[in-house]
Amino acid sequence: IRAHVWALLLWRSVLVACMALDCQDEQNSLSRCPSISQEKLLDRVIHHAELIYRVSEESCSLFEEMFIPFPLRLQTNQAGYVCITKALPIPSSRSEIQQISDKWLLHSVLMLVQSWIEPLVYLQTTLDRYDNAPEMLLNKTKWVSEKLISLEQGVVVLIRKMLDEGSLATTYNEQGLFQYDAQPEMLESVIRDYTLLSCFTKDAHKMESFLKLLKCRQTDKYNCA
Repeated sequence: IRAHVWALLLWRSVLVACMALDCQDEQNSLSRCPSISQEKLLDRVIHHAELIYRVSEESCSLFEEMFIPFPLRLQTNQAGYVCITKALPIPSSRSEIQQISDKWLLHSVLMLVQSWIEPLVYLQTTLDRYDNAPEMLLNKTKWVSEKLISLEQGVVVLIRKMLDEGSLATTYNEQGLFQYDAQPEMLESVIRDYTLLSCFTKDAHKMESFLKLLKCRQTDKYNCA
């Protein structure tokens, strides 16, 4: 019980700590974030990415504890499931990341964000069908799904500010990148959801790392690792 109370308190602190990054006004135009300075907007975007990564990591661990027995974890690791974003032209090695431009760093973040919006909505609907999914897991995945959209808005405005790309084409989510099964078997569904959560957590860490590298380049261009 004590551990559960601590988890609830920690979850509430995350909700409080998350600064608003809603760029849309009542007319759904991106008019709020442009009024923020580039430096402050980048800080907010980084803070958002940090929280998304932290909560997704907690969600993945919670899902693992609830639904994935240890032998099955080994099986899923050895099966070598391919993440849905593997086909995207995202740099992976340290040397590649160090060599790409600020523009490509931002576009890589945007590609990752937009590629995960639809799969996380799907994940939310499948988790709702679980008989014994804890409310905290449902709340965390829903929160991540909603905040990912806010992060997308912030990154779009950041690209416009930093790269002066006012007519940016912002949709990278290729049709067919994520395939749905109408009614998968329960075990298959659990493994698929676990794989989605695991892959998203890895990509959320990439988003955070890319944005922090971008921030470093703004302040100390020649000493960013």
